[in-house]
Amino acid sequence: MKTQRGMVDYALQRRSVLAAVKAGRTSVREVCDASPYLIQAAKFHGAGTDQTCPVCRKEPLTNVYWVYGDELDHATGTARSVEELDRMEQQFSEFSVYMVEVCRTCSWNHLVMSFNLGHEGERTPKSRTRMAKY
Repeated sequence: MKTQRGMVDYALQRRSVLAAVKAGRTSVREVCDASPYLIQAAKFHGAGTDQTCPVCRKEPLTNVYWVYGDELDHATGTARSVEELDRMEQQFSEFSVYMVEVCRTCSWNHLVMSFNLGHEGERTPKSRTRMAKY
């Protein structure tokens, strides 16, 4: 993902949710509420990680990438693999990606980060111009 830009990281929010679960202020049922559609997306389009689920500690988490954008037409709001994202960033000028971590065992899910992709964000080398000395 060469053109990744505008990244927002939700790590602090994730830590807060997990601390609330550990302290008993939030129930596990409230945070382990992944929809069946998200679980299926994790199975077919997700990218496996080495990070164990912070709630059940039984399975590695899977990252699912959701894409949104005006140019995507029927593909907006769908899950895509990392390979598909690599192809899409060359094909479309700009679209948003939301990465969600999912545990397929206990249904934990949390938005990890969001960012933009697309060839419109590629940096082209600027020609160097010398500034005049006064």
